Amino acid sequence: MDIAITAKLASLIDHTLLKPNGSETDHVQLCDEAKEWCFRTVCVFPQFVELCVSELNQSPTEVCTVIDFPRGLGDIEKNVDDVCMVTSEGVMEIDLVMDMDAFRSNDYDKVAAGIYSIVEAAEGRIVKVIIESCLWEDEQIQTACEIVKEAKAQFVKASTGFSNHGATTNHIKLMRETVGDLFGVKASGGIKTFQDAFAMIQAGANRIGTSSSIEIMKGSYVS
Repeated sequence: MDIAITAKLASLIDHTLLKPNGSETDHVQLCDEAKEWCFRTVCVFPQFVELCVSELNQSPTEVCTVIDFPRGLGDIEKNVDDVCMVTSEGVMEIDLVMDMDAFRSNDYDKVAAGIYSIVEAAEGRIVKVIIESCLWEDEQIQTACEIVKEAKAQFVKASTGFSNHGATTNHIKLMRETVGDLFGVKASGGIKTFQDAFAMIQAGANRIGTSSSIEIMKGSYVS
């Protein structure tokens, strides 16, 4: 595959480490890999933001973190406090799980308020909202996407990777159709090969979240 295309692919990848027992050494390695491959971000738990920001100093790769992850409990005050902490440490992107119980109860105003509070606290940083698409019917996915867009986030994201299953191409296509061409769509959960990533991009994703980033990139050279 053309070098320019593989570079473009790398720029779409959030190189992810969200295992509960990840060590500092694991995160240093994650950052080294991100620098080598020029990934868009590393995506880590909040407690590792400061370390990763330091490790990626003077690198184009930025740090992304997760908020209210993976359950989406919807404690707005706590979530805002967490965002203020990580922004002070240098995070540039935030992946927020939407308020799952509020959405399940059709309390869409509360879902939107939770998202908007994070968008405000992020002060211009990219906010991606995880809707956990595997839990919902198509109409609910559309509703969730509309809420995310109206609440001024920049991306809608499919999955935490900790639920029933990750992104599917059908869900990514539906998400893209709902938010339009100019909004962000992140595919995440279960994306392990170049073929997986390419299928998600074809379906409409313009960001890929994966812990299999290097395998994907190596696969791009032989596809």
